[in-house]
Amino acid sequence: MYSRDEVLARLRAEVEESRPVVGAGAGTGISAKFAERGGADLILIYNSGRYRMGGHGSNAGLLAIGDANAIVLEMGEREVLPVVQDTPVIAGVNGTDPTRVMPRFLETLRAAGFAGVINFPSHGIIDGRWRQSLEETGFGYDREVEMIRQASDLGLFTMAYSFTPDEACRMVEAGVDVVVAHMGLTTGGSIGAKDSFARSLDECVEVVNAISDAVVQLRPDVMVVSHGGPIATPDDAGYVLEHTRSVGFIGASSIERIPIEEPIREVVAAFKDQKLGTAP
Repeated sequence: MYSRDEVLARLRAEVEESRPVVGAGAGTGISAKFAERGGADLILIYNSGRYRMGGHGSNAGLLAIGDANAIVLEMGEREVLPVVQDTPVIAGVNGTDPTRVMPRFLETLRAAGFAGVINFPSHGIIDGRWRQSLEETGFGYDREVEMIRQASDLGLFTMAYSFTPDEACRMVEAGVDVVVAHMGLTTGGSIGAKDSFARSLDECVEVVNAISDAVVQLRPDVMVVSHGGPIATPDDAGYVLEHTRSVGFIGASSIERIPIEEPIREVVAAFKDQKLGTAP
């Protein structure tokens, strides 16, 4: 178990050595185990990870098909925390959940061994009339901001998915430690977003820099990293890192789903290519 200050010290040490902060979403224990061996600085558990690694699109984590907070707690206690040796594990918390006494749930997460939290599922990814309806009926992004505020007050390490400079500023004012500039559902693979719905990498650079500029004006110590959209490969992340003030990348589908889809297909096809023997 890591304190907030210990997590921050680990991340800042990476940045000072000119190494990007890398957070890896883990929908299974084996994803977490090998992300850690690859050098992940953070392991993140989202309810979407369970659906993603079950072969469903990550947007399933935004739908009313399961208790997001219960799923994350179970995944952490039974799958991920038992196999992670030396990496802070972050819980994706549904801050808009009206059935939780949030400070009590946050304490439960800390007692289970989580080092921090991030706002997921996030209503920030929703727009249009449905977003307006959520905001007007008490299920808006402000509930996520308040969850981060409560977690920060409890001394937990906090990260926040933010989709606009305004949302990032609200999270900074709530005490967040790391802002994750969210570029939308990750493209690529069999169940990712289609390229036609995604920003270009250059558009991502503009948004990440706008979020970074807003954050720095409020609190220069807050780190900004990127996630999602067309940032789906190490080269994509490298391009964004080179052209922005982002200090890292958080990946989920880009780390545990897309890299295994074709290799699994290929190895099964290779087994099927073998010939039966002719021995009597």
